[in-house]
Amino acid sequence: MKTRAAVLRAVSTDRPYATTAPVAVEELELEAPREGEVLVKIAAASLCHSDLSVVNGDRVRPLPMALGHEAVGVVVEAGPGVRRVTPGDHVALVFVPSCGSCADCAQGRPALCAAAAAANGSGGLLHGPSLLTDAAGGRVHHQLGVSAFAEHAVVAQESLVRIAHDVPFAVASMFGCAVLTGAGAVINTAALRPGQSAVVYGLGGVGLSAVLGARAAGAYPIVAVDPVAEKRELALRLGASHAYAPDEAPAAIRELTSGGAEVAVEAVGSPAVMAACLDVVGRGGKVVSVGLPAPGRTLEVPALAFAGEGKSLLGSYMGDAVPSRDIPRFLDLWRAGLMPVELMHTGTLPLTGINDALEELASGRAIRQVLDTNGLLDG
Repeated sequence: MKTRAAVLRAVSTDRPYATTAPVAVEELELEAPREGEVLVKIAAASLCHSDLSVVNGDRVRPLPMALGHEAVGVVVEAGPGVRRVTPGDHVALVFVPSCGSCADCAQGRPALCAAAAAANGSGGLLHGPSLLTDAAGGRVHHQLGVSAFAEHAVVAQESLVRIAHDVPFAVASMFGCAVLTGAGAVINTAALRPGQSAVVYGLGGVGLSAVLGARAAGAYPIVAVDPVAEKRELALRLGASHAYAPDEAPAAIRELTSGGAEVAVEAVGSPAVMAACLDVVGRGGKVVSVGLPAPGRTLEVPALAFAGEGKSLLGSYMGDAVPSRDIPRFLDLWRAGLMPVELMHTGTLPLTGINDALEELASGRAIRQVLDTNGLLDG
C-alpha cells in the first residue's frame, strides 16, 4: 500500500528547521505485515528530543529514515501468527520491541533486549528488514521499529501495547516514550519511596514525566530545575513542590533536603548536568541518567563520591519499563488524576508541519507536540 511519511535523507544542523526543511513528507510503498507483524493506522504521533537528535546527527542512524517513535494508533491488519492484538484495537507503540527470550528479557529488563537493539540499529524491524521503499525503489529505514510520523506503519506485535478506547489519542501518544522513560526512571530504576526527596534536571517531556512519576510515588520535596521559566511553572502545575533555575538550584536543594536529595534525575543528555545531579544528592543518594548525550562526550566527576559517599549513578533506558505492565498502570494513574500528561501537550500540527514542529522543539519552547497524521484529533 501507499502511505505518506516524514523522511530524513541527510542530517542537518542548519536552522531554523521551519525554513531549511530537512525532513520531507514523501509517498512511500509500505509492504504488508509479515509473520508476527501488524499494520497500524497512526492516530497521533508525539515529537521527542530523540527525533531531533536523529535530524541533527547526535544520534547516528542509517539514512534515509522514516521518523517517529512515540505514537498511538488503531490496528488495521494482523499478520500471520499475531496473537497480542486484533483489528480495531487501540494500541500504544513502543520503541523497544522486546524479543522475550534473550538474557535481558528473561531477567525482566526488556528495554535492554539484544535482538531489539540490533533491529533498531539496523533500521529494520524485529522480524525482518525494512518494509518501506521510496518512489525510486530505494529502501527507507524504520526509526526504532516504529516510523510513526506517517499515515500507516507496520510494526512487530512486540512493539504494541493494547489500550482502552476511552483514552484520548493525544494523551495516549505520550505513554510509549515520555511517560515510560521519565516516570519509569523514578518508579522502576530509582525505586523512589514515599517521603523521599527527588530532583529533576531538564523539563522536557521526559523530565516532566519524571516529575509526574515522583508525584505518583509520594515524593517530597519534588524539585524541578530548568533554565526556562515557563517550563518551571508547568512543573509546579504537574506536581513539583519547588522549581529553580540551574544557578539557584544547588543551594536551594541542600536547604530543602538538609544536605542533599535522595534521588536526582538527569533528563538533559549533558555530562555537566549529570555532574550537577551527583553534586546535589546527599550521602547514599542516587542519580538516574535518562538523557542521551551525543556519542563521544565524556563525564568527569569526583571519584570519591561513590565509595566515599555511597552515591550511585544509574543509567535508565526506557525507564527500565516493562511496557505491557507499565503503560496500563500509568494510564490508571492518569485516570486517577495523578498523571495529567495532557498539560504537556503544547500543540497539534498536521504531518506536513513536521519541520515547524522540529524548530519549536529545538528552540526549547515546546514540550510535547502531536502530529495529527490522519485527521483523527479534535485539537
